[in-house]
Amino acid sequence: MEQTVLITGGTGSIGRRLTQLLQQEGYQVSVLSRSQKAIAGVHVYQWDVKKGHIDPQSIATADHIIHLAGEGVADERWTDQRKDEIMTSRTQSTNLLVQALAKNPHHVNSFIGASAIGYYGSNTDDRPLTETSQGGSDFLAQVVRAWERSEEQISSLGIRTVKLRIGVVLLSDGGALPKIAQPIRLGVGAPIGSGQQYISWIHLDDLCRLFIQGLSDASWQGVYNAVAPNPVTNETMTQTIAQVLHRPLLLPNIPAFAIKLLYGEMATVVTGGNYVLNKRIADETSFMYTYTDLTKALENLLL
Repeated sequence: MEQTVLITGGTGSIGRRLTQLLQQEGYQVSVLSRSQKAIAGVHVYQWDVKKGHIDPQSIATADHIIHLAGEGVADERWTDQRKDEIMTSRTQSTNLLVQALAKNPHHVNSFIGASAIGYYGSNTDDRPLTETSQGGSDFLAQVVRAWERSEEQISSLGIRTVKLRIGVVLLSDGGALPKIAQPIRLGVGAPIGSGQQYISWIHLDDLCRLFIQGLSDASWQGVYNAVAPNPVTNETMTQTIAQVLHRPLLLPNIPAFAIKLLYGEMATVVTGGNYVLNKRIADETSFMYTYTDLTKALENLLL
């Protein structure tokens, strides 16, 4: 019998690709959305997190839930209001799902929640980090800790819960990659700051396949670092993009203080870095990455 996966945040770049791959695997897909806009081949249910409204049918028809919803961390400068939106969009949306699952009859087998490697702090240098490493204390670390706490409530309802701490997702139509690649295409690209800060990256397709394996394999439980096996420095990332695009890198590194002047506190997203390892995926699961080599990942996305 066909199983149904309910996705929150399903209209974003990750959600759209995830929907395609789930459908290819034979799953039925439904999404929770604020918009009433139709999506081909997908049942769209309404919810409004701020008003506390969710269509109970979305829960009643789901076998699995993938929770991606949350305001973009790097979309706008971090004012106090924006920081509040980043936090509450994650915790309130999860709390609304918890309430719906607690109140309504359902047959949800698994909950796969997005989290982020921001849990470890915005700048942890080259110290290797695994799922058992200590969390950080800055704003993003606080957001992720609250986010994961809210997702733990799902587990307390007796539903198998998986949390994927997602690294820097490489995709062609959003996220960091187009922002880094565009200046390089124009001949004005350069590493940021020292260039030695680590980027723990993952190709979009591998991330989506991790979500799918997380819901289909009942042995998955708890936190996993959703990153490729080989973190690289900002300098290596920039140089590799330039090589793939056959463009020179002529300029000196962009000073970190200039990024901070431009973006304020949000600059830590690009001036900081983490060396995060996918230890649990490597040691405990059968998952096979398609893209472990950065050059091949970039060729797939940029060419």
